Amino acid sequence: MSKRNSQEAKREARERLRIEREKQAKKDKLKRNLGIGVAAIAVLAIAGGIGVAVTNMGGSSDGDASDWDAAAKVADSTKASGQYKGYETPAGTEGKDGTDLFLGDKDAKNTVTVYEDMRCPVCASFEQANGEVIEKDIEDGKYKAEFVFGTFLDKNPSIAGTGSKNALSALGAAYNVSPEAFLEYKKLLYSAEHHPDESGPDKFGEDEHLIELAQDIKELKGNKEFEDAVNNGTFDPWAVKMSQKFDDAKDVTGTPTVKVNGEKAGVGEQQNAPMAPDQYNQVIDSKLKK
Repeated sequence: MSKRNSQEAKREARERLRIEREKQAKKDKLKRNLGIGVAAIAVLAIAGGIGVAVTNMGGSSDGDASDWDAAAKVADSTKASGQYKGYETPAGTEGKDGTDLFLGDKDAKNTVTVYEDMRCPVCASFEQANGEVIEKDIEDGKYKAEFVFGTFLDKNPSIAGTGSKNALSALGAAYNVSPEAFLEYKKLLYSAEHHPDESGPDKFGEDEHLIELAQDIKELKGNKEFEDAVNNGTFDPWAVKMSQKFDDAKDVTGTPTVKVNGEKAGVGEQQNAPMAPDQYNQVIDSKLKK
């Protein structure tokens, strides 16, 4: 073997050694990163588990001063618990638990019942399209309207919060002021401008935010009774009871759902709520008693 060949062989050997070292270094780095990644995932999983557990315990989200566990106890027993002195219903509501919430002529032949969840994005679309139609029908005496609210979105693990219950309690405080204030406040909360994204921050879980939005409603602006009711959660137990009424409703599997005189009114095999005003009028008119 010549000297030149010997040097070339040594050079090739050194190159092979360098390549092997680089490969091993990459393997070692990958193992370290995987170890860190697994540890981080474990920490996040634990943190996530804690977050879900706290939420499902019924505790308040940021800005919600309510104690929903205590509110549920009051709803079941009507006795004082936690921050709640007892079970209170908004003025003008009817029924044993004050969960019959009607608007319009009490003697109207027909009743249109709307089932909703305050955090429901489809309910927001329904209200934006048909809210004013319903209000006009109420004013014209075409029917009296009943609203039943659920809070099932608060229980959804992926978006768990307290906004559905908290906004419902605030709606009760608005109804306590007047049915007109209730309608205006409901319209505002469901508006495209103010209704929170389902997967975004649970803004309705913040008392301060709900009060701030109410300043756009004439009867609620600077209304201390309304603001105290929201901050103190006066109608939290009532909101829990209303949610139970929703859960017990027959043939209601989603929101929004519309019924006319107790019979589901919608489109398609599933009788989904009519979303467009023309469609809404057609469906409702076909079921009204003449």
